[in-house]
Amino acid sequence: MKMWNITDIDGLFKVIDRCSGKVELVTDNGDRLNLKSKMSQFVALAKTFSGGKIDEVELETHEPDDVVRLINYMIGGVA
Repeated sequence: MKMWNITDIDGLFKVIDRCSGKVELVTDNGDRLNLKSKMSQFVALAKTFSGGKIDEVELETHEPDDVVRLINYMIGGVA
């Protein structure tokens, strides 16, 4: 799933921390970073963070409930 214009980075990572399955950042090269890992979160921030927001990011989830969590976050900022 693609996400755009994320300004509440902490909120996004709170949602990811609550996900029950693996949540991966998919890079432009097809590499995957496990965002449940704090170290990978820092690496992801360094690669995608610009000017106080993340312009675009592609995430892959492995549990249907996690997709719902991330969609609710995108729609209403619900962490």
